[in-house]
Amino acid sequence: MKRVTLTCLVLLIGIFVATAAFAAADKAAIQKQVDEIVVAIDGGKKAADFADAAKREPYYVFIMEENGKLLVHPSLVGESLKEKAEVVYNAVVKGTPAGVWVDYEWKGKQKHTYMKKTKSGLLVGSGYED
Repeated sequence: MKRVTLTCLVLLIGIFVATAAFAAADKAAIQKQVDEIVVAIDGGKKAADFADAAKREPYYVFIMEENGKLLVHPSLVGESLKEKAEVVYNAVVKGTPAGVWVDYEWKGKQKHTYMKKTKSGLLVGSGYED
């Protein structure tokens, strides 16, 4: 009986460790893709050059002006995030040149988004949900 309990405990610990490792890897991948896009935009690329990034799975990228106009997004290009989803806008507009993780609830799900600001003031973001 003790062996069964010990085996179950070891399996549970393994699952928790694996889950934490995947979450850390996901955050690193998200940050890397956002950071690379910001460097490219700062180097002269246009936001439109990254339209394909809005189709990336599982972590799509969006790019917006500080006023909320979406330049790159899976479905809202040209629209205002500030008008469509003010709660989301208020969170993601907190992006900084150093990059920052922001959290917000949207449609009953907890979202975590890495936001970074370009030298020209564009905001680039990507994230995941719980």
